[in-house]
Amino acid sequence: MEERLQKILSRHGYGSRREAEKYIIDGKVTVNGKPAILGQKADESRDSIKVGNKILRKKYIEEIYIAFNKPRGVISDIVKVRNEKIVRDFIDIPDHIFIVGRLDKDSEGLMLLTNDGNLANQLTHPRYKHEKEYDVLLNRTPDEKQLKAWCNGVVLEDGTRTGKAKVDIVYQDSKGCWIKVVMKEGKKRQIRETAARIGLFVKRIIRKRIGTLELGDLPKGRWRHLSQKEINALKKELV
Repeated sequence: MEERLQKILSRHGYGSRREAEKYIIDGKVTVNGKPAILGQKADESRDSIKVGNKILRKKYIEEIYIAFNKPRGVISDIVKVRNEKIVRDFIDIPDHIFIVGRLDKDSEGLMLLTNDGNLANQLTHPRYKHEKEYDVLLNRTPDEKQLKAWCNGVVLEDGTRTGKAKVDIVYQDSKGCWIKVVMKEGKKRQIRETAARIGLFVKRIIRKRIGTLELGDLPKGRWRHLSQKEINALKKELV
């Protein structure tokens, strides 16, 4: 797979991507015997990449795929910027990982974390239209008009219109009405704002599924490595 040269150099210890760019600008990098140019792409497994007289050998990087059940009150961040609990506090591995599909601080449930940048991009980018499923607790039972509006799409405060969604009433209890929402996009706080636009209030959001990956019985605040079967199923969706 082709990648930008500065990304390859950075992975091999030549500093940040910005720092790696200087090696290219200074004429210290060649690809297949020719001077590299800024913005050029290469494939480590196919191309001969040199920095000075040193040939870069392809590094094997173990792919990581983790399912995490985010508790309420935890921020969907990898790097801590203030004194609050973040997702990375719960994942005790040293490797760099991406969050696939963030959840706001007050939402909970399934998160996928991986160092597979291609999978992370395709599962989060709206153009690929991968399903995400949520259990949502509302303050009251929506009427037929509200359900129809949610399913067909609602104009949000910023003027954008949400895509079509599947919305079903699951059950009611003393706390309110539980619904299941399945959608193929995920704008920031979309479920909360959609509900508010049609006169409903969201009390709780639990994400249960991302594509083919399900939360299952994973306890809150716990994580696990995906099985090979789960990884294969996610990758099959990308074809």
